Amino acid sequence: MPSNVVTPEFLQTLRNAEPVLWLRPGPADCRVDAPADTGLTKDQIAAAQARFDRFAPLLAELFPELRDSEGAIESPLLRTPKMQMALGLPETQGRLWLKADHALPVAGSIKARGGIHEVLEFAESVALREGLIQSGDDYRKLATPAARACFARYQVAVGSTGNLGLSIGVMASALGFCAAVHMSADAKAWKKARLQARGVEVVEHSGDYERAVAAGRAQVQADPHGYFVDDERSASLFMGYAAAALHLRAQLDAAQILVDAQHPLFVYLPCGVGGAPGGIAYGLRQVLGEHVHCFFAEPVQSPCFLVRMMAGHGQLPGLPAAPSVYDVGLHNRTEADGLAVPRASELAYGAVGGMLSGVYTVADQTLFDDLIRLHDTEGIRIEPSAAAGFSGPRHICLSATGHAYLAEHGLLAQMPQSTHLVWTTGGLFVPDEEYARFLNRR
Repeated sequence: MPSNVVTPEFLQTLRNAEPVLWLRPGPADCRVDAPADTGLTKDQIAAAQARFDRFAPLLAELFPELRDSEGAIESPLLRTPKMQMALGLPETQGRLWLKADHALPVAGSIKARGGIHEVLEFAESVALREGLIQSGDDYRKLATPAARACFARYQVAVGSTGNLGLSIGVMASALGFCAAVHMSADAKAWKKARLQARGVEVVEHSGDYERAVAAGRAQVQADPHGYFVDDERSASLFMGYAAAALHLRAQLDAAQILVDAQHPLFVYLPCGVGGAPGGIAYGLRQVLGEHVHCFFAEPVQSPCFLVRMMAGHGQLPGLPAAPSVYDVGLHNRTEADGLAVPRASELAYGAVGGMLSGVYTVADQTLFDDLIRLHDTEGIRIEPSAAAGFSGPRHICLSATGHAYLAEHGLLAQMPQSTHLVWTTGGLFVPDEEYARFLNRR
């Protein structure tokens, strides 16, 4: 049986909130609804990176932690052999690396990429329109009292479970904008406190992520000087994430890691609404090519991208075209607060639904187990959401379904020279007492 056939047993396992690995069917396997034309292009990746470069001198001035990098917001690429051993992944299946976005400066998570990019794009548009800068100017002009007074007339708002709110709030307030973050009930208290300490207005909502986004969007629509960062629909966020592929390509070259038919790259990305992993997956395929195999990782109770992909392939009959996790009987409650999203971004689905290799789900306790393994083996601190990627190599290399995927794609012989890249997405600013609670989940 092909690895991507969905059986009644698979559906029941999904509804029982047990871990599954789902693989995207090819056109010959079943009906596929073609992803919509999103209007996204490879040129937008370069444009996003150019914007980061223009703002780099200003960012180095605003944030002391960026002075050594001259304003670049980037994370290291790390070889993690001890973690590979702890995961039981033999070197005959390739080597395990970690893209350490949990350590991104300023915001402390992957959201520093897309969130900061969108605030910079909005600031640039306001500054050009208001005559604060002209093309070719030194953007450090935007740190002057006159620029800050201008920005203070505008409000930047976002709906978030936590990390996106941190990136938007911190960047917007640093430039002088009024910043508001609409947060869902499952957002962590320490993230709310960190925002409030930066002078960001935190608006708490009793509902889930989807309701927080809707409330923030509605508020900004009534404000002529308001700007809403829409995680479900934003091309600017998406391209801020996609630009990560350019720096990763340079890091892979420096580490002498090839990506080609004989050296496949498997990438495992934690997924909430889908914007961050979608942007990165899109960027990787555009920049590194077809030999990149991207898999999204989601909590067993919040697999919003998985159910969207299944619906798109006709595997959830009787449900809406864009279903939520509630539609399949799941409750969307998880310790992985950054991934607690009921419905996937249609922009992300349209952009990467046709190129994503698969989606797998992870139990909360497994998130804590792998968080602890990473702490014990490599001395690296992450938050539970960021641990979702570590189940990927086990699914692909050590399960029957994963083995079938490798066989169907002619990859079995290439596995010894393959690279497994786990993308860690948050954790830099987790308070010590909160992190101790994570470790106590042994």
